[in-house]
Amino acid sequence: MQKFVDILLVEDDAKDAELVLEALRQRHIATNVVHVLDGYEAMDFISQSGMFVNWGDMHVPKVILLDLKLKTVSGLDVLRQIKAEDRTKAIPVVVFTASQRDIDLIESYRLGVNSYVMKPAESDKFMQVVGDIGNYWLNINHPPAH
Repeated sequence: MQKFVDILLVEDDAKDAELVLEALRQRHIATNVVHVLDGYEAMDFISQSGMFVNWGDMHVPKVILLDLKLKTVSGLDVLRQIKAEDRTKAIPVVVFTASQRDIDLIESYRLGVNSYVMKPAESDKFMQVVGDIGNYWLNINHPPAH
């Protein structure tokens, strides 16, 4: 089992998830990415329950990349839980979504999201944006120690 997590990727679209993982690999940005497939798995990761019950504090990610349009629990509900728990509320969260609804943007920031990024439709641009996000949050940003 890995000792730390660079990114928690909350993405239920297999194609988008593969593009994210490939972009991070190509740019040599994140070596430890945990990919959860839906809102329920994300909630389990955050609360250290279900399949993540034995994961300790070493597994707190440096950044969470969160899609809003999840098939189970909504991304906004996942964001609410992240920001409600002491262990996870300081983790930067980047909403990476196709949602163009102003209400989603406004609610995301109201709940404490650190960044809201629209998914580009073209795969090359998509991968560039993911690489830039990963580079910023993992290499440029200086968060406080957990």
